[in-house]
Amino acid sequence: MMLLSLLLIPLVGAAVLGGWRGLAKPCANKLAMTVAAVPLALVLLMGMHGKLPDGGVMAEWKSAWMPDVGISLSFAVDGTSWLFLLLTTVVVLFSLATSHRIGLGGRTYAALVLVLESALFGVFTARHFIPWFLCWELTLIPSYLLVRLWGGPAAPRAALRFFLMTLGGSVFMLIGFLALQLAAETMDFGKLADFAAKGELAGMMSAKFGGLGYGGPALLGAVAVCVFLGLAVKLPVVPFHAWLPAAYAEAPSPVTMLLTGLLSKMAVYGMLRILLPVFPEVLPALAPAMMALAVATVLLGAVAALAQTDIKRIMAYSSVNHLGYCAMAVIAAAAVKGDPQAHAAAVSGTILQAFNHGIIASVLFYFIALMESRTDGARSLTDFGGLRSKAPVFTGLMGLAIFASLGLPGLSGFVGEFLMFSGVFPLVPWAAAVSTIGLLLTAVFLLRMVRVVFNGPLNPSRADWPDLTTGERLLVAPMIILIVLPGLWPQLLLHCCNADTARLLESLHILP
Repeated sequence: MMLLSLLLIPLVGAAVLGGWRGLAKPCANKLAMTVAAVPLALVLLMGMHGKLPDGGVMAEWKSAWMPDVGISLSFAVDGTSWLFLLLTTVVVLFSLATSHRIGLGGRTYAALVLVLESALFGVFTARHFIPWFLCWELTLIPSYLLVRLWGGPAAPRAALRFFLMTLGGSVFMLIGFLALQLAAETMDFGKLADFAAKGELAGMMSAKFGGLGYGGPALLGAVAVCVFLGLAVKLPVVPFHAWLPAAYAEAPSPVTMLLTGLLSKMAVYGMLRILLPVFPEVLPALAPAMMALAVATVLLGAVAALAQTDIKRIMAYSSVNHLGYCAMAVIAAAAVKGDPQAHAAAVSGTILQAFNHGIIASVLFYFIALMESRTDGARSLTDFGGLRSKAPVFTGLMGLAIFASLGLPGLSGFVGEFLMFSGVFPLVPWAAAVSTIGLLLTAVFLLRMVRVVFNGPLNPSRADWPDLTTGERLLVAPMIILIVLPGLWPQLLLHCCNADTARLLESLHILP
């Protein structure tokens, strides 16, 4: 019942907010934060009392929905799911608190955020495609409305592009799973993974669709491409990233936290939970093309960030670059069967990178939100300069988040990148070698931002720039801890996913 409560509490909170007419904006924001704190407590309680040391299921809930066609509402939490749930609860609560701090929010806004949170919980826990896909699509509605209604002047166009592109990717994914349903007569992720581990899915596709004139591997490969396209749009992978820069830039910064910190992680989770375990028979043949797209995402994301002067767009393209590493590591784990330790490093590094990037990016957009609120929306590099002399605490904490994004050893951003490259180098050396250029370009555009915004002569228009208030420092302090602590003690997060990684590699016949 704990998992069911986790799924329903945000929806109940959203219903209360939506029906409570006349509720003032500050009260609505505080009520939403109170509701969002409950799932965080439940997730922490689940982690303390679940079967985490054994690598088993920590919590689950099942209900027969349409048993005649084999569709059930099946949800479960293992160590990997738990990390993504923790990330969701932390980022949602931080986003709501930031919205309240800068005067954004209200009944409708807060209700939409809570609906989004509930849908995210469903994505990270569903074990059957139908409830998973329903939750996947449900995230699109509040996300679109949050960008469209509270975004900048170009928000309507940016939100529409975001909606259409992600919906289009979902259509491909739905078509692929309908084909699997017809061939294997199930959409249960566990059953499909079992069939794939035994090498039976291609034969099932051939038996069902052999009359089309294509072999089973080719048909299964087409399904895998459909699923990859759906995930690639959400991640996003070049060239399916066209929706991201405008959506991130036009959305209010607390909403951008949700887009980059959580929605992109849905795709990373989908690659780990669906793409790898269900399609190991055909991924080696598809991996070269997929790897080329992943490397292009790393490089073009960094190059595009280097060309920007809008701080928000710099961080938007930085997210493209960082998530490209995740795609690269997952595809490398699927491309060849090599050293088991390399595969384990690639998968574990992807999970850590997803979690750590969600925290780091949220902190950076928090500081961007403060910059916008104190300057009536200014966010160009040329709008600032010399802030270190006026706001040393602001400069120090934002600088720490920037260096974490850069991958400085001792901070959380380093651990995931190190593990991913440790895994990719032995498996696909050319991809790792070329992607190091992305690391160098990341250092260039982030250090340029530090130099222009914080150093040099003070911009006269910022002569009265205030440092962080006590409330702002207290708000960001837990997030800073989540940046520093995993960098010094990575096993704090790694032990949550080690058993799941081992089981995944066993199903792929990489571990004995």
